[in-house]
Amino acid sequence: MEAGRRTGGPNAVRNTLPGSVTGPVVQAGAVHELHLNTRWKPVVPAQLPPPPSALPGRDRELAELDRCRATPGRLPLAVLSGPGGIGKTALALRWLHRIRTDCSDGQLYVDLAASDPAGPVPPDKVLQWFLHALGVPPEDIPDEQPEREAIFRSLTADRALALLLDNAASAAQVRPLLPATVTGVVVVTSRWRLNGLAMHGARFVEVGPLGPAESTAVLAEVIGPERVAAEPNAAERLVSVCGGVPLALTLVAARLRTRPRRPLTREATALAERADLLRLSTEDDPALRAAFDSSYESLPPAAARLYRLCGLYPGGRVRADVLAAVTGEALGDVEEGLDELVDANLLAEGPDDHLRCHDLLRAHAREVARRDCPEPERAAAARALVEWHLDMLVRADIVLHPHRWRVGPRYARLAAEAPAFPDARAALRWLEHEQQAMWAALREAAAWGWSDLVWQFCEALWGFFTHHQHYTEWIQVHEEFGVPAAQRRGHRLAEVRLRGQLAFALAKVHRYPDAARENEKALRLAKAEGHEPSIASALSQLGRVARGLGDLTTAIEHYRAAARLQDRLGIPRGVALCRRRIGEVLVELGRVDEAVVELEAAARIMVEVGDPVQHARALVRLGTLHGRQGRAEEARRLLHTALATVRDLGSPHHTAEVLAALGELAADGGDPVTARDALTEAVALYAAAENPRAGALAARLRELP
Repeated sequence: MEAGRRTGGPNAVRNTLPGSVTGPVVQAGAVHELHLNTRWKPVVPAQLPPPPSALPGRDRELAELDRCRATPGRLPLAVLSGPGGIGKTALALRWLHRIRTDCSDGQLYVDLAASDPAGPVPPDKVLQWFLHALGVPPEDIPDEQPEREAIFRSLTADRALALLLDNAASAAQVRPLLPATVTGVVVVTSRWRLNGLAMHGARFVEVGPLGPAESTAVLAEVIGPERVAAEPNAAERLVSVCGGVPLALTLVAARLRTRPRRPLTREATALAERADLLRLSTEDDPALRAAFDSSYESLPPAAARLYRLCGLYPGGRVRADVLAAVTGEALGDVEEGLDELVDANLLAEGPDDHLRCHDLLRAHAREVARRDCPEPERAAAARALVEWHLDMLVRADIVLHPHRWRVGPRYARLAAEAPAFPDARAALRWLEHEQQAMWAALREAAAWGWSDLVWQFCEALWGFFTHHQHYTEWIQVHEEFGVPAAQRRGHRLAEVRLRGQLAFALAKVHRYPDAARENEKALRLAKAEGHEPSIASALSQLGRVARGLGDLTTAIEHYRAAARLQDRLGIPRGVALCRRRIGEVLVELGRVDEAVVELEAAARIMVEVGDPVQHARALVRLGTLHGRQGRAEEARRLLHTALATVRDLGSPHHTAEVLAALGELAADGGDPVTARDALTEAVALYAAAENPRAGALAARLRELP
């Protein structure tokens, strides 16, 4: 047969199609001669590798893939993107095998080798493989790519084929391989986002880490559920170390499967350092490091530098403005470089202005920073990141606690600048949002041996701590990092400050002997330094310990001594704090009239100095006292005034304090419904902070009718 014949003139074209064929025939433009030989027998290829044996979960991603087939009249094209080792290929195979009965004309598969040292497989080579798989003999496959594309489209037109284009390097590599069918399906996997395929109607599915339950199921599938059940805590640690990365999970599980007597606890301990996990590999699977290296090595220089900085960034959430501030680069340039990392799936977009760096990728980024950056350059970058976070922490603490005297050298400088936050509520919200980065920055400073920064972090975290009061971490950080750092620097006043902060938390968890020891050390150091504000603080803290031990007379003596000293020093807020505490002890002693005088004075002074939180706390004590004396209406008025203040600030600890008082007032007044609501919320807030009051209030809840 003959088609597309045009005669005459120097540019005459004559396209011929010799032989008889079945199926559609296309006009191929200036291809000149397109031979479809009658020897080409229809072939139903079955090239998909077997489905993975262990890949539970992934319900969200599977649903996304199902949706890509929901639009009639368009080629279902899905792009699975994610970092190396995240399970893109396994997910694609699982889904394609699930729908294979709908693809009656077969399946084609190719590894496009995006990360191969020799370079990605060119499309013309892939087309040669595909044409052969579809029944075209090698001798009939044309040499030029356009001709191969034309035949491929002809052979795939309207056929129910499934194609898996695995490990693609770019949209340009994929486009020539798209079939001319709307009844089949194409899945592309890539470490890059391949945004250029959007014009072909692609549905983009980000493949992230597995959740804890899914990760545990993978582990159990490979090593057996009985080993996981026998050591559930160790299994949980292994899952945590692997960070939900399927390649990491399967590497660990494969090693454990070949060592059936190896305890999971031992394996978890051995892999606690993620660098060890990066080195793991099996005969069939590459090491995680190789998977991550290939992505890193393809980055342009500016993006590669930012990736190394991500390894030094405190915590797993990265901000463009912080990187711009510490590098001195324009924000737009930094954002452009971070976009490169997002496209390479080395960072993931978060729900806010942060980007997320997976723990294993962060470990890899830190490793390449050690490998590719001289230590002075790396240390300077790490310190700049840590100091940025310390400066912001100090700025927030200044707004949260404007009346507190400080030891840290940054306070005077930063207090002279315009406030970084409009009010205490905004400062607290920011700290809550950034707390992971703040704690990580403190630990980063400790890891580098920057003791001068470590103790400053501990002092500056006080404002955040007073509103959340997470005692376990606070005590650990002060004992392990803060106090030793101040001692190494020989900064006695810093040591006094941190011992006082530590003693406060120890007393709150009823470790009174330990709290007394820290306070006595702080008092001795403060006296040796002749620093009277520190002496007053230590005396007040000793009053707290005496009260906790039941020595109420000694407690009042310490509080009054501290109040007299602070009055002489002109520190009215300190005086008010002592008077409130004296009032609390007087209530316990049954000296109610004296207590009212002290509590009302404390409340009045806190209004005068502008401390709404401590004013609210004084109102709580007065409200509780009024309730005990039968003045329920006045008690409710004071307590609700206090609750409005602390709720407006968003302080969990102080909110729990007021709710507990309101719950007790309602219970005593015969209103169990209101009491239950208030006490339930208070228990939840206290429990989140590991406050011992949670247990006592929970017991009180059980007593309600």
